[in-house]
Amino acid sequence: MSNMMKAARIHAYGEPDVLKYEDAPRPEPAAGEVLVKVHAIGLNPVDWKTRAGSGMSGRYGNQFPMIIGWDISGVVEAVGSSVTKFKVGDAVFGMVRFPDNGNAYAEYVAAPEHDLALKPQNVDFLQAAAIPLAALTAWQGFFEEGDLQSGQSVFIQAGAGGVGHLAVQIAKAKGAYVISTASTANVEFVRSLGADEVIDYRTTRVEEAVTPVDFALDTVGAATLAQSLRLVKAGGQLVSIAGQPDMDEAQRRGIKASRFLVHTNESQLAQIAALMAAGKLKTTVTQVFPLAETAQAHQAGETRDLRRGKIVLQVVP
Repeated sequence: MSNMMKAARIHAYGEPDVLKYEDAPRPEPAAGEVLVKVHAIGLNPVDWKTRAGSGMSGRYGNQFPMIIGWDISGVVEAVGSSVTKFKVGDAVFGMVRFPDNGNAYAEYVAAPEHDLALKPQNVDFLQAAAIPLAALTAWQGFFEEGDLQSGQSVFIQAGAGGVGHLAVQIAKAKGAYVISTASTANVEFVRSLGADEVIDYRTTRVEEAVTPVDFALDTVGAATLAQSLRLVKAGGQLVSIAGQPDMDEAQRRGIKASRFLVHTNESQLAQIAALMAAGKLKTTVTQVFPLAETAQAHQAGETRDLRRGKIVLQVVP
């Protein structure tokens, strides 16, 4: 096997065109790591934020050239010493090393075995790559940062988005009554995911259409946080993934409010894989680009009008 591979790297922070498809050293798996031959890579908003110099860029400074990205699916090519979970040939997926650098935009990735799970057989590599960061975010928002219970009502901002469309399905699978917002073009899509109520925020005043809920998950941030807070009943909870809630206002309303950052979790990823295997959690991949067109994929992610589902890079056809 060659000691080189193709990767999309940046040599400086900036616009999408800083992403260069080029040769890079192929990693070797250290102890506790597996080498994954990458089939697909899931993109997330934190990817383009990091490429531009915000996002997670502060965690690893100016170590250029840099391979960014975290979500992968692929097949185990080699295993390092002390690996017990996987063997060569296993199909896997996961979020690698987040929030540190996962080096995902490449043909090969050396990943800690505990950042991965077996890919369900009924899920293809494109769908599997689109799942980890977004699904773990929703899961941790509901069940780690929050305490969502079966039978409770949950309000999810932006139910068609990358995190939102998975959050709707996870909450529904866990027995919650799900209310979500969507643009006119996405209302039926979000309803098809299992949402009990879908509000077109472009034609309806959301606060007039929603009865106060037990739990709110805000995936949007500043534009909607105040609204989300007002929609939670006293004794309820607001969890944000995209901005800091007004803690004084939350206290006045008797609401527990918080913001968190997703992290890798072996047990949670396995539970997410089980939902996927059972057909209760499916991702929607709306655009696919080859690895050589990573810059175009970032451009599409930052500018797309119909914010639905995920964008994925395909490495192995």
